[in-house]
Amino acid sequence: MRTVGVIGGSGLYEMAGLQDVERVALRTPFGEPSDEYVCGTLAATRLVFLPRHGRGHRILPSELNFRANIHGMKQLGAEWVIGVASVGSLREDIAPGHLVVPNQLIDRTVRRPSTFFGNGVVAHVSFADPFCPVLSASLVAAAQRVGANVHAGGTYICMEGPQFSTRAESVLYRQWGADVIGMTNLQEAKLAREAELCFATLALATDYDCWHETHADVVIGDILRILNENVAMAQRVIAESVPRLPAARTCACARALEHAIITDRARIPDAVKRDLALIIGKYL
Repeated sequence: MRTVGVIGGSGLYEMAGLQDVERVALRTPFGEPSDEYVCGTLAATRLVFLPRHGRGHRILPSELNFRANIHGMKQLGAEWVIGVASVGSLREDIAPGHLVVPNQLIDRTVRRPSTFFGNGVVAHVSFADPFCPVLSASLVAAAQRVGANVHAGGTYICMEGPQFSTRAESVLYRQWGADVIGMTNLQEAKLAREAELCFATLALATDYDCWHETHADVVIGDILRILNENVAMAQRVIAESVPRLPAARTCACARALEHAIITDRARIPDAVKRDLALIIGKYL
């Protein structure tokens, strides 16, 4: 049975047809994840959900323990991880309510750990194409089958937050060619790659950021309203996508660390080997 992780809002796991539901509390070598994981089965697929900001939305984007969240997915056997997230649109044709499955990232964060490595071990994974092409294609096809307005590809720019963009920043990001803006998926994608997980983003456009002259500036109430309307669509996309994922992974994500660890194995501290055993153990 394949295992698929889903990181997103706390309501995502309330899916029709999800069976054998249980909550699992984990500790990781990197501390505690955002909340308990909600595990269940759907169409011969094991789904593992994590409320990114904790139940009740208690954790700022910059406070998220991304390493623990991704490590916890690895502990629970996930090989595929879908990051569901609200975003602001930087393009006229990506209207509020549309879905986007991006294929590129720009990092504008400054305060967040985004690697499992350090403390005596160095690894450099390839990140030229930050999202799994197989999982991304599956999400796009599923969104099209359920009738969503979905955009395949595009650049997600990840900002620090928690404030929204200034108008000058929003205009600048459009000049850079970015398509949507959010606050969470960059670290998830980097850490998933290091953990050799297939990761893709299902972005839910909730607003036009603040660049659009004929639309009101970002208002959190409007964002939450559109986001709640899109939760049901995101659930349908996930339910349509995951049973069609291949039984075996043949993409490069599954072997991202194969040639990435450059530290002399004999010089890696034993404590680091223990902490990273789940991630690098097969290469030591």
